[in-house]
Amino acid sequence: MRLLHTSDWHLGQSLHNFDRQYEHQCFLDWLVETIVAEQADALLIAGDVFDNANPSAVSQRQLYRFLQQARARVPGLDIVVTAGNHDSPGRIEAPGPLLEAHGTQVVGHVQRDADGNIDVARLVVPLTNRAGAVAAWCLAVPFLRPADVPRADQEGAEAADGYLAGIAELYAQAQTHALALRQPGQAIVAMGHCHMVDGQMSSDSERRIVIGGTEMLPAGMFGPDVAYAALGHLHLAQQIGRHGHIRYSGSPIPLSFSEVHYQHQVLRIDLDGGTLQDVVPIPVPRAVHLLRVPSRPAPLAQVLDELEALDFPPAPAYAQPFVEVRVLLDAPEPGLRSRIEAALEGKHVRLAKIDTASAARGPSLVDAAVSLDQLAQLQPDEVFARLYRQKYGNEAPPDQVAAFAELLLAGA
Repeated sequence: MRLLHTSDWHLGQSLHNFDRQYEHQCFLDWLVETIVAEQADALLIAGDVFDNANPSAVSQRQLYRFLQQARARVPGLDIVVTAGNHDSPGRIEAPGPLLEAHGTQVVGHVQRDADGNIDVARLVVPLTNRAGAVAAWCLAVPFLRPADVPRADQEGAEAADGYLAGIAELYAQAQTHALALRQPGQAIVAMGHCHMVDGQMSSDSERRIVIGGTEMLPAGMFGPDVAYAALGHLHLAQQIGRHGHIRYSGSPIPLSFSEVHYQHQVLRIDLDGGTLQDVVPIPVPRAVHLLRVPSRPAPLAQVLDELEALDFPPAPAYAQPFVEVRVLLDAPEPGLRSRIEAALEGKHVRLAKIDTASAARGPSLVDAAVSLDQLAQLQPDEVFARLYRQKYGNEAPPDQVAAFAELLLAGA
Protein backbone atom coordinates (compact mmCIF):
# COMPACT_ATOMS: atom_id res chain seq x y z
CA MET A 1 0.00 0.00 0.00
CA ARG A 2 1.18 3.52 -0.78
CA LEU A 3 0.38 6.61 1.31
CA LEU A 4 1.20 10.28 0.87
CA HIS A 5 1.80 12.22 4.09
CA THR A 6 1.42 15.99 4.22
CA SER A 7 0.48 18.60 6.81
CA ASP A 8 0.52 22.26 7.80
CA TRP A 9 -0.94 23.73 4.64
CA HIS A 10 -2.12 26.87 6.49
CA LEU A 11 -4.56 27.80 3.75
CA GLY A 12 -5.48 31.46 4.05
CA GLN A 13 -2.15 32.50 5.52
CA SER A 14 -0.78 35.93 4.65
CA LEU A 15 2.89 36.91 4.77
CA HIS A 16 3.25 40.41 6.20
CA ASN A 17 -0.18 41.27 4.76
CA PHE A 18 0.48 39.72 1.35
CA ASP A 19 -2.09 37.12 0.24
CA ARG A 20 -0.71 33.66 -0.60
CA GLN A 21 -3.67 32.11 -2.40
CA TYR A 22 -1.62 31.73 -5.59
CA GLU A 23 1.14 29.74 -3.86
CA HIS A 24 -1.32 27.47 -2.12
CA GLN A 25 -3.20 26.83 -5.34
CA CYS A 26 0.03 25.93 -7.13
CA PHE A 27 0.77 23.42 -4.36
CA LEU A 28 -2.72 21.89 -4.46
CA ASP A 29 -2.62 21.54 -8.25
CA TRP A 30 0.80 19.92 -7.98
CA LEU A 31 -0.41 17.58 -5.24
CA VAL A 32 -3.29 16.31 -7.37
CA GLU A 33 -0.85 15.48 -10.16
CA THR A 34 1.53 13.85 -7.67
CA ILE A 35 -1.24 11.64 -6.25
CA VAL A 36 -1.94 10.43 -9.79
CA ALA A 37 1.71 9.98 -10.75
CA GLU A 38 2.60 8.12 -7.55
CA GLN A 39 -0.52 5.93 -7.73
CA ALA A 40 -1.26 6.66 -4.08
CA ASP A 41 -3.87 4.63 -2.24
CA ALA A 42 -4.40 7.16 0.56
CA LEU A 43 -3.59 10.76 1.46
CA LEU A 44 -2.98 11.75 5.10
CA ILE A 45 -3.28 15.45 6.03
CA ALA A 46 -2.00 15.82 9.60
CA GLY A 47 -3.49 19.09 10.78
CA ASP A 48 -3.30 22.87 10.36
CA VAL A 49 -5.19 22.69 7.10
CA PHE A 50 -6.20 26.31 7.64
CA ASP A 51 -4.16 29.12 9.12
CA ASN A 52 -6.83 30.18 11.59
CA ALA A 53 -10.02 28.97 13.22
CA ASN A 54 -12.22 31.18 11.04
CA PRO A 55 -10.93 30.54 7.51
CA SER A 56 -12.03 32.66 4.60
CA ALA A 57 -14.51 31.41 2.03
CA VAL A 58 -11.66 31.42 -0.52
CA SER A 59 -9.45 29.09 1.53
CA GLN A 60 -12.35 26.75 2.32
CA ARG A 61 -13.20 26.62 -1.38
CA GLN A 62 -9.58 25.75 -2.16
CA LEU A 63 -9.71 22.79 0.22
CA TYR A 64 -13.01 21.38 -1.00
CA ARG A 65 -12.14 21.84 -4.66
CA PHE A 66 -8.88 19.98 -4.06
CA LEU A 67 -10.66 17.09 -2.30
CA GLN A 68 -13.14 16.84 -5.16
CA GLN A 69 -10.43 16.92 -7.83
CA ALA A 70 -8.24 14.35 -6.05
CA ARG A 71 -11.10 11.87 -5.81
CA ALA A 72 -12.17 12.53 -9.39
CA ARG A 73 -8.66 11.77 -10.66
CA VAL A 74 -8.15 8.76 -8.36
CA PRO A 75 -11.63 7.38 -7.57
CA GLY A 76 -10.45 4.84 -4.99
CA LEU A 77 -8.32 7.32 -3.03
CA ASP A 78 -8.83 7.40 0.74
CA ILE A 79 -8.27 10.82 2.33
CA VAL A 80 -7.91 11.35 6.08
CA VAL A 81 -7.85 14.89 7.47
CA THR A 82 -7.20 15.71 11.14
CA ALA A 83 -7.42 19.10 12.80
CA GLY A 84 -4.36 20.96 14.04
CA ASN A 85 -4.04 23.62 16.72
CA HIS A 86 -4.77 26.36 14.13
CA ASP A 87 -7.98 24.68 12.96
CA SER A 88 -11.45 24.97 14.45
CA PRO A 89 -12.44 21.38 15.32
CA GLY A 90 -16.13 22.02 14.74
CA ARG A 91 -15.71 24.02 11.55
CA ILE A 92 -13.39 21.53 9.89
CA GLU A 93 -15.73 18.66 10.77
CA ALA A 94 -18.94 20.43 9.69
CA PRO A 95 -19.00 19.07 6.09
CA GLY A 96 -17.94 15.61 7.31
CA PRO A 97 -21.13 13.74 6.27
CA LEU A 98 -20.82 15.04 2.71
CA LEU A 99 -17.09 14.37 2.53
CA GLU A 100 -17.46 10.82 3.83
CA ALA A 101 -19.63 10.03 0.82
CA HIS A 102 -16.62 10.93 -1.34
CA GLY A 103 -13.94 8.98 0.52
CA THR A 104 -12.73 11.68 2.92
CA GLN A 105 -12.70 11.19 6.70
CA VAL A 106 -12.34 14.34 8.79
CA VAL A 107 -11.58 14.14 12.52
CA GLY A 108 -11.59 17.50 14.26
CA HIS A 109 -12.04 16.60 17.90
CA VAL A 110 -12.45 13.81 20.41
CA GLN A 111 -16.05 12.84 21.12
CA ARG A 112 -17.40 11.47 24.39
CA ASP A 113 -20.62 9.63 25.19
CA ALA A 114 -23.15 10.64 27.85
CA ASP A 115 -21.02 9.01 30.53
CA GLY A 116 -17.90 10.92 29.48
CA ASN A 117 -16.19 7.95 27.82
CA ILE A 118 -14.05 8.72 24.78
CA ASP A 119 -15.33 7.32 21.49
CA VAL A 120 -12.06 5.66 20.53
CA ALA A 121 -13.60 3.74 17.63
CA ARG A 122 -14.21 7.03 15.83
CA LEU A 123 -10.46 7.68 15.78
CA VAL A 124 -9.61 4.41 14.00
CA VAL A 125 -10.18 4.67 10.24
CA PRO A 126 -9.72 1.86 7.67
CA LEU A 127 -7.49 2.53 4.67
CA THR A 128 -8.08 0.53 1.50
CA ASN A 129 -5.67 -0.32 -1.27
CA ARG A 130 -6.34 0.01 -4.99
CA ALA A 131 -8.11 -3.36 -4.96
CA GLY A 132 -10.58 -1.99 -2.42
CA ALA A 133 -9.43 -4.23 0.43
CA VAL A 134 -8.54 -2.87 3.88
CA ALA A 135 -4.74 -2.75 3.98
CA ALA A 136 -4.17 -0.55 7.04
CA TRP A 137 -5.85 1.02 10.05
CA CYS A 138 -5.20 4.71 10.68
CA LEU A 139 -5.22 6.25 14.15
CA ALA A 140 -6.72 9.58 13.06
CA VAL A 141 -5.89 11.61 16.16
CA PRO A 142 -6.36 15.40 15.90
CA PHE A 143 -4.60 18.02 17.98
CA LEU A 144 -5.43 17.15 21.58
CA ARG A 145 -6.34 19.82 24.09
CA PRO A 146 -6.28 19.07 27.84
CA ALA A 147 -10.04 18.47 27.91
CA ASP A 148 -9.73 15.85 25.15
CA VAL A 149 -7.59 13.33 26.99
CA PRO A 150 -8.07 11.04 29.98
CA ARG A 151 -6.39 12.67 32.97
CA ALA A 152 -6.57 12.91 36.73
CA ASP A 153 -7.36 16.18 38.54
CA GLN A 154 -3.93 17.72 39.09
CA GLU A 155 -2.42 21.19 39.33
CA GLY A 156 0.79 22.90 38.28
CA ALA A 157 3.58 20.69 36.97
CA GLU A 158 1.59 17.60 37.83
CA ALA A 159 -1.23 18.84 35.60
CA ALA A 160 1.22 19.18 32.68
CA ASP A 161 2.52 15.68 33.34
CA GLY A 162 -1.08 14.46 33.49
CA TYR A 163 -1.80 16.08 30.13
CA LEU A 164 1.11 14.30 28.48
CA ALA A 165 0.19 11.03 30.17
CA GLY A 166 -3.39 11.50 28.96
CA ILE A 167 -2.21 11.91 25.35
CA ALA A 168 -0.16 8.73 25.63
CA GLU A 169 -3.14 6.92 27.14
CA LEU A 170 -5.45 8.01 24.34
CA TYR A 171 -3.01 6.77 21.72
CA ALA A 172 -2.70 3.49 23.65
CA GLN A 173 -6.47 3.07 23.63
CA ALA A 174 -6.65 3.80 19.91
CA GLN A 175 -3.85 1.33 19.21
CA THR A 176 -5.59 -1.34 21.28
CA HIS A 177 -8.78 -0.82 19.28
CA ALA A 178 -6.89 -0.97 15.98
CA LEU A 179 -5.17 -4.19 17.03
CA ALA A 180 -8.57 -5.73 17.73
CA LEU A 181 -9.66 -4.87 14.19
CA ARG A 182 -6.44 -5.71 12.37
CA GLN A 183 -6.23 -8.82 10.27
CA PRO A 184 -2.96 -10.52 9.22
CA GLY A 185 -1.04 -8.42 6.70
CA GLN A 186 -2.68 -5.13 7.70
CA ALA A 187 -0.60 -2.19 8.97
CA ILE A 188 -1.28 0.33 11.71
CA VAL A 189 -0.54 3.96 10.86
CA ALA A 190 -0.80 6.78 13.40
CA MET A 191 -1.49 10.46 12.78
CA GLY A 192 -0.76 13.26 15.23
CA HIS A 193 -0.49 17.02 15.47
CA CYS A 194 1.94 17.59 18.31
CA HIS A 195 5.47 18.54 19.29
CA MET A 196 7.69 15.53 19.84
CA VAL A 197 10.84 15.47 21.95
CA ASP A 198 13.83 16.38 19.72
CA GLY A 199 11.56 18.07 17.16
CA GLN A 200 13.13 21.20 15.63
CA MET A 201 10.98 24.33 15.47
CA SER A 202 11.37 27.27 13.12
CA SER A 203 12.20 30.51 14.89
CA ASP A 204 9.11 32.59 14.23
CA SER A 205 6.26 30.78 12.47
CA GLU A 206 5.07 27.96 14.73
CA ARG A 207 2.72 28.59 17.60
CA ARG A 208 3.73 27.00 20.88
CA ILE A 209 1.03 24.57 21.97
CA VAL A 210 1.80 24.78 25.69
CA ILE A 211 4.13 27.39 27.16
CA GLY A 212 7.33 26.06 28.66
CA GLY A 213 7.92 23.05 26.42
CA THR A 214 5.71 20.74 28.46
CA GLU A 215 3.92 19.75 25.27
CA MET A 216 6.88 17.72 23.99
CA LEU A 217 5.92 14.08 23.66
CA PRO A 218 8.20 11.02 23.73
CA ALA A 219 8.51 8.78 20.68
CA GLY A 220 7.71 5.82 22.93
CA MET A 221 4.01 6.71 22.93
CA PHE A 222 3.81 5.04 19.52
CA GLY A 223 3.85 1.33 20.28
CA PRO A 224 5.86 -1.28 18.37
CA ASP A 225 2.80 -2.18 16.28
CA VAL A 226 2.72 1.27 14.65
CA ALA A 227 4.38 0.92 11.25
CA TYR A 228 4.45 4.66 10.59
CA ALA A 229 3.52 7.87 12.44
CA ALA A 230 2.48 10.80 10.20
CA LEU A 231 2.96 13.99 12.19
CA GLY A 232 2.07 17.63 11.75
CA HIS A 233 2.82 20.92 13.57
CA LEU A 234 6.55 21.41 12.95
CA HIS A 235 7.22 23.06 9.59
CA LEU A 236 10.67 21.54 9.05
CA ALA A 237 10.47 18.08 7.48
CA GLN A 238 12.28 15.74 9.84
CA GLN A 239 12.33 12.37 11.50
CA ILE A 240 12.33 12.10 15.28
CA GLY A 241 15.73 11.04 16.53
CA ARG A 242 16.63 7.63 15.17
CA HIS A 243 13.02 6.68 14.62
CA GLY A 244 12.77 6.59 10.84
CA HIS A 245 9.09 5.64 11.03
CA ILE A 246 8.10 8.75 13.04
CA ARG A 247 8.18 11.79 10.79
CA TYR A 248 7.01 15.31 10.19
CA SER A 249 6.28 16.00 6.54
CA GLY A 250 6.71 19.73 7.17
CA SER A 251 4.81 22.57 5.53
CA PRO A 252 4.49 22.61 1.72
CA ILE A 253 5.47 26.29 1.41
CA PRO A 254 7.71 28.50 3.58
CA LEU A 255 5.44 30.18 6.10
CA SER A 256 8.02 32.72 7.27
CA PHE A 257 11.43 33.98 6.23
CA SER A 258 13.01 31.68 8.81
CA GLU A 259 11.94 28.79 6.55
CA VAL A 260 13.55 29.97 3.31
CA HIS A 261 16.11 27.15 3.33
CA TYR A 262 13.68 24.37 4.23
CA GLN A 263 13.24 21.58 1.71
CA HIS A 264 9.46 21.53 1.51
CA GLN A 265 8.04 18.16 0.60
CA VAL A 266 5.41 15.51 0.95
CA LEU A 267 6.38 12.01 1.99
CA ARG A 268 5.61 8.85 0.06
CA ILE A 269 5.10 5.94 2.44
CA ASP A 270 5.25 2.38 1.10
CA LEU A 271 3.90 -0.40 3.30
CA ASP A 272 4.55 -4.08 2.76
CA GLY A 273 1.82 -5.87 4.64
CA GLY A 274 2.05 -4.70 8.22
CA THR A 275 5.55 -3.23 7.98
CA LEU A 276 7.13 -0.05 6.66
CA GLN A 277 9.01 -0.66 3.44
CA ASP A 278 10.19 2.79 2.39
CA VAL A 279 9.87 6.53 3.02
CA VAL A 280 10.61 8.78 0.02
CA PRO A 281 10.56 12.60 0.16
CA ILE A 282 8.95 14.26 -2.86
CA PRO A 283 10.09 17.92 -3.12
CA VAL A 284 7.36 20.51 -3.59
CA PRO A 285 8.18 23.06 -6.33
CA ARG A 286 8.36 26.58 -4.93
CA ALA A 287 5.96 28.80 -6.86
CA VAL A 288 7.15 32.05 -5.25
CA HIS A 289 10.61 32.62 -3.83
CA LEU A 290 11.38 34.21 -0.47
CA LEU A 291 14.62 36.17 -0.39
CA ARG A 292 16.67 37.50 2.49
CA VAL A 293 18.82 40.38 1.25
CA PRO A 294 21.54 40.24 2.33
CA SER A 295 21.83 36.78 3.86
CA ARG A 296 23.05 38.40 7.08
CA PRO A 297 22.36 41.94 8.34
CA ALA A 298 24.80 44.38 6.73
CA PRO A 299 25.43 48.16 6.62
CA LEU A 300 22.90 50.12 4.62
CA ALA A 301 25.27 50.97 1.75
CA GLN A 302 25.95 47.28 1.12
CA VAL A 303 22.26 46.45 1.41
CA LEU A 304 21.31 49.07 -1.16
CA ASP A 305 23.97 47.77 -3.57
CA GLU A 306 22.62 44.22 -3.28
CA LEU A 307 19.04 45.37 -3.75
CA GLU A 308 19.96 47.34 -6.86
CA ALA A 309 21.67 44.21 -8.25
CA LEU A 310 18.49 42.14 -8.06
CA ASP A 311 17.25 41.09 -11.47
CA PHE A 312 13.97 39.23 -11.86
CA PRO A 313 11.84 38.93 -14.99
CA PRO A 314 8.47 40.69 -15.07
CA ALA A 315 5.69 38.73 -13.39
CA PRO A 316 2.19 39.37 -12.07
CA ALA A 317 2.26 40.88 -8.58
CA TYR A 318 0.98 37.66 -6.96
CA ALA A 319 3.91 35.68 -8.42
CA GLN A 320 6.73 38.10 -7.60
CA PRO A 321 9.34 37.06 -4.98
CA PHE A 322 8.99 38.28 -1.41
CA VAL A 323 11.98 40.16 0.00
CA GLU A 324 13.08 40.61 3.60
CA VAL A 325 15.69 43.37 3.81
CA ARG A 326 18.20 42.98 6.64
CA VAL A 327 20.01 46.14 7.71
CA LEU A 328 22.71 46.66 10.33
CA LEU A 329 22.41 50.13 11.86
CA ASP A 330 24.70 52.06 14.19
CA ALA A 331 22.19 54.90 14.53
CA PRO A 332 18.54 55.55 13.64
CA GLU A 333 17.87 55.96 9.92
CA PRO A 334 14.63 57.96 9.50
CA GLY A 335 14.55 57.59 5.70
CA LEU A 336 15.32 53.88 5.71
CA ARG A 337 12.11 52.61 4.08
CA SER A 338 12.09 55.23 1.34
CA ARG A 339 15.72 54.48 0.42
CA ILE A 340 15.01 50.72 0.29
CA GLU A 341 11.87 51.25 -1.78
CA ALA A 342 13.84 53.46 -4.18
CA ALA A 343 16.49 50.74 -4.59
CA LEU A 344 13.75 48.19 -5.39
CA GLU A 345 11.98 50.36 -7.92
CA GLY A 346 11.29 48.29 -11.05
CA LYS A 347 12.77 45.09 -9.59
CA HIS A 348 9.57 42.98 -9.84
CA VAL A 349 9.73 41.91 -6.19
CA ARG A 350 7.54 42.56 -3.15
CA LEU A 351 9.04 44.21 -0.08
CA ALA A 352 7.57 42.17 2.77
CA LYS A 353 9.75 43.09 5.72
CA ILE A 354 12.60 45.34 6.84
CA ASP A 355 14.58 43.76 9.65
CA THR A 356 16.96 46.08 11.50
CA ALA A 357 19.72 45.09 13.89
CA SER A 358 22.47 46.98 15.67
CA ALA A 359 26.15 46.12 15.83
CA ALA A 360 26.44 46.50 19.58
CA ARG A 361 24.01 46.40 22.43
CA GLY A 362 24.57 47.82 25.88
CA PRO A 363 22.98 46.53 29.06
CA SER A 364 19.19 46.49 29.12
CA LEU A 365 17.20 48.68 31.46
CA VAL A 366 16.65 45.68 33.67
CA ASP A 367 20.41 45.08 33.82
CA ALA A 368 21.19 48.75 34.37
CA ALA A 369 18.56 49.37 37.07
CA VAL A 370 19.02 47.62 40.39
CA SER A 371 15.32 47.50 41.17
CA LEU A 372 11.90 48.33 39.73
CA ASP A 373 11.68 51.21 42.23
CA GLN A 374 14.83 52.75 40.73
CA LEU A 375 13.46 52.17 37.24
CA ALA A 376 10.27 54.02 38.18
CA GLN A 377 12.35 57.00 39.36
CA LEU A 378 14.05 57.50 35.98
CA GLN A 379 12.97 60.57 34.03
CA PRO A 380 11.75 60.09 30.43
CA ASP A 381 14.93 61.59 28.95
CA GLU A 382 17.02 59.17 31.04
CA VAL A 383 14.96 56.23 29.76
CA PHE A 384 15.47 57.46 26.19
CA ALA A 385 19.24 57.79 26.71
CA ARG A 386 19.55 54.31 28.21
CA LEU A 387 17.46 52.66 25.51
CA TYR A 388 19.57 54.35 22.82
CA ARG A 389 22.76 53.06 24.44
CA GLN A 390 21.22 49.59 24.73
CA LYS A 391 20.29 49.43 21.05
CA TYR A 392 23.22 51.21 19.39
CA GLY A 393 26.05 50.92 21.89
CA ASN A 394 26.82 54.66 21.99
CA GLU A 395 25.34 57.94 23.21
CA ALA A 396 22.36 59.53 21.49
CA PRO A 397 23.43 62.49 19.29
CA PRO A 398 22.44 65.97 20.51
CA ASP A 399 19.93 66.58 17.71
CA GLN A 400 17.95 63.47 18.66
CA VAL A 401 18.08 64.31 22.35
CA ALA A 402 16.72 67.75 21.46
CA ALA A 403 14.00 66.24 19.27
CA PHE A 404 12.94 63.94 22.10
CA ALA A 405 12.81 66.87 24.52
CA GLU A 406 10.61 68.72 22.02
CA LEU A 407 8.23 65.76 21.93
CA LEU A 408 8.06 65.74 25.72
CA LEU A 409 7.19 69.42 25.80
CA ALA A 410 4.55 68.99 23.07
CA GLY A 411 2.92 66.19 25.03
CA ALA A 412 2.95 68.01 28.37
